[in-house]
Amino acid sequence: MPEEVSYYENFEEIEKKVWALLNNAVKDRSSEFRTPVFICGDDKDLDGRVVVLRKAESEKSFLQFHSDIRSSKIEKIKKNPNCAILFYGKEEKIQLRLKVNCEINYKNEITKTSWEKTGHVSRKCYLVTSGPGTVSEKPTSGLVGKFNDFDFTKEESEQGYKNFCVIKCKIESIEWLYLAAKGHRRALINLNGNKKFSWLVP
Repeated sequence: MPEEVSYYENFEEIEKKVWALLNNAVKDRSSEFRTPVFICGDDKDLDGRVVVLRKAESEKSFLQFHSDIRSSKIEKIKKNPNCAILFYGKEEKIQLRLKVNCEINYKNEITKTSWEKTGHVSRKCYLVTSGPGTVSEKPTSGLVGKFNDFDFTKEESEQGYKNFCVIKCKIESIEWLYLAAKGHRRALINLNGNKKFSWLVP
């Protein structure tokens, strides 16, 4: 007999499960939902990459992740803030497809708060000399001197703040898919306006 789960055919339980997974992913580095695929661009230049989930807020329906302001995705988001985020957990057998509207935060209260919570070793990503994706004549980390050797203080890491930004993603819809031996289940939670739940064929 397949394992019974409360969220198999119950909209309220599905929504609770979704936010439990997302909130846990922010805290648990081993969570399969911590590193989703973020997709941005348009029909002429669509692009995707893995990001690290940094914040999840169920009451206001948004997620956040960090980025280098010099990243190519920043210009894509500026041109088209309508993006998608894809999560999949093999253990949970759950896929989440989110449609979001993105806001770029740079040198404001949101970035200050997030930067202060970022450990000085983790700040190395924002200390690279050239922006992510810059062509190089040789293999490189993009870091130079003491930063390349991870031999720098938290005070010295502060210079990375000028490259740091936070992408805030307002969720417009969540499509949930649960893979079950007794029959898959798929549902849509529309959050654009009044919340609406719909069943979908898996």
